[in-house]
Amino acid sequence: MRTRIGRLFNQGRRVLGARCMSSSTLDSQQRVSVGAGLPSTMRASVFWKPGSPMTIEELRMPRPKAGEVLIKTKACGVCHSDLHIIQNDQPFPLPAVLGHEVTGEVVEHASLTDAATIKRFPIGSRVVGAFIMPCGGCFYCVKGQEDLCETFFQYSRGKGTLYDGETRLFLSSTGKPIHMYSMGGLAEYCVVPAHGLAVLPDSLPFSESAILGCAVFTAYGALRNAADMRAGETIAIIGVGGVGSSCLQLARAFGGQTVIAVDIDEKKLEKAKALGATHTVNGLKENVPDKIKEFTHDRGVDIAIEALGNPKTFIQSTLAIRDGGRAVIIGLAPMGCMAEIDLVRLVRRQVKIIGSYGARARQDLPTILGLAEMGAFDIKSTVSEKHTLEEANSIYEALHRGQVLGRAIVEM
Repeated sequence: MRTRIGRLFNQGRRVLGARCMSSSTLDSQQRVSVGAGLPSTMRASVFWKPGSPMTIEELRMPRPKAGEVLIKTKACGVCHSDLHIIQNDQPFPLPAVLGHEVTGEVVEHASLTDAATIKRFPIGSRVVGAFIMPCGGCFYCVKGQEDLCETFFQYSRGKGTLYDGETRLFLSSTGKPIHMYSMGGLAEYCVVPAHGLAVLPDSLPFSESAILGCAVFTAYGALRNAADMRAGETIAIIGVGGVGSSCLQLARAFGGQTVIAVDIDEKKLEKAKALGATHTVNGLKENVPDKIKEFTHDRGVDIAIEALGNPKTFIQSTLAIRDGGRAVIIGLAPMGCMAEIDLVRLVRRQVKIIGSYGARARQDLPTILGLAEMGAFDIKSTVSEKHTLEEANSIYEALHRGQVLGRAIVEM
């Protein structure tokens, strides 16, 4: 089975590599900037302050700088990470345009962008963006750990800007700067560093593919990189919303023998069964670690994924794994949130607790696209609803209430 997974990865890379090579045959006239043909303004959903709704505003057309690409946004996923900003759980400069998992069409390169980037993403290319947009040159990017990119966390998450310390978004009426959460995807156009993009295959739809840049991207980083999941292993996924559902599908694709879905919503658990869960546990009705051990010969699972960012489910994940098992924590909690663990068991029984924020855009995103193209997981089943830009407020409210079963998408 593991050999088969390896073949899938290699095939995915060859498919994407061939596609990138084929773009070089496009006429050079198709690769030049078309900035002159763009409108002067665009619509975007702007979040002003906690407790106030987002409003649709006219912004100046954003313009890319060297190493960046302007894309016409086709779809943007609705993620809990945005919700943390809306609820003021995570510090972030405001006002801002949220949204960080996008698909779109390349419409402009900056004048000083290198020829290799223009060749890779010619005008008209279909692309998907990763929410972790690596700079490519910091200590961690050079080491191949793009998910720890210092520049991304300093500027994108710390200052709400791109990597020259400036935003690309401004109100058209006053010129007031608007911050960017990653690329600021809840807008008709967005600027993305080229290192954070990959070519989207023609066989994959724009809308559903938006989740590949965060929900699936996060799941892949957790299972492949953090957990190093092997075929035949057992896994429990605690919280089966958008990211958890992606973890579930990837766990099956990676050869998971027993895949246990844990949630408190019966509708989400029913959907988890349809996506391949072998067992389900309702955390409101059953003791989660005990039930998981019941399914695994009283040992616990090899891997537990905590996808909620909650102290209670963190403890459940550490108690649900076998001796020597791995608890991978991917759920974002409010700043300063703490949880406990039994230190004696941690030491004596080789319990491993691993944090994972995402995957690596340049190495992993093309592989994820190849797996999606070959049907290793079903993105259409993960996306449960689609909305317009004007409906952004209502869908984030529904997400807060736990009423979104999978992943919601905003289509432009």
